[in-house]
Amino acid sequence: MKYIKIFAPATVANVSCGFDSMGFAVDTMGDEMTFTKTSTKGVKITQITGAKGLSLDPTKNAAGVVALAMLTKHNIDFGIEITMHKGFSPGSGLGSSAASSAGAAFGINELLNKPFTNLELTKFSMLGEKAACGTPIADNVAAAVYGGFVLIRSYEPLDIIKLPVPDELQLVAIHPQIEVKTKDAREVLPEKVPLKSAVTQWANVGGLVSGLYTNNYQLISNSLTDVIVEPARKHLIPHFDLVKSEAIKAGALGAGISGSGPTIFALCKGEETSKNVQSAIQNSYADKKIDFTLFSSKINTQGVRILESK
Repeated sequence: MKYIKIFAPATVANVSCGFDSMGFAVDTMGDEMTFTKTSTKGVKITQITGAKGLSLDPTKNAAGVVALAMLTKHNIDFGIEITMHKGFSPGSGLGSSAASSAGAAFGINELLNKPFTNLELTKFSMLGEKAACGTPIADNVAAAVYGGFVLIRSYEPLDIIKLPVPDELQLVAIHPQIEVKTKDAREVLPEKVPLKSAVTQWANVGGLVSGLYTNNYQLISNSLTDVIVEPARKHLIPHFDLVKSEAIKAGALGAGISGSGPTIFALCKGEETSKNVQSAIQNSYADKKIDFTLFSSKINTQGVRILESK
């Protein structure tokens, strides 16, 4: 294989109760990236479209950092050129840098004849996250690499569990056209958490995992509650409480902040409910004089996928 074109999905991280430990991949939104072998050694990013302000310097770009690390680990006699088309904007809370990082890890692994496991690809992808936002978090990149829902059971050592996805589970999300930087969103987090809140939070994580395994939509709904991070961050997102309440009134299982925001996600059972929730969210934001994008999607159970190769 000398050339590959891939789709790297957007992701929703935290999923309300699972801060830095849970995430899932989106089916209808993501980046397209190409990787081409060249006779000149090294990594070269030749084009980025769909977003402004991203560096072509591979040492300063999440995808480039991942690529360089992989080629250093696996000594080869060729180079790689990368192009990227961003399907959604950085700072959206939908894992923009994670899509670039996971897409690079997947694409280069294919050109190297797949020497690395998904766990190793996630570790490489975390280097891109560190370069982009200062923290080597795994929830977004693991969801993009593995597909579906993932649980980061441990960071040291890294232990990732792929969780099942109930067939009727769907996503609705609204992205207000403002930017919330991950660094800023982390700075508002509480340094200490009351024991009662901690017990509530980890019980909800257990409930959400159990609900996914048993297709118990009511249990999923009951567990989509965040008593620690959401209260600290929601003021960063205009009209968050209104959107959440309208989504739940329309039948959503639950709603919350996607990653560090400003995207607000809602999980729904079935297509009809998903359409109702989408309409309710659109109506709640229509007169707020803030531009937004609204989309719905099935859960992407595959993760990064090949679009073309030769």
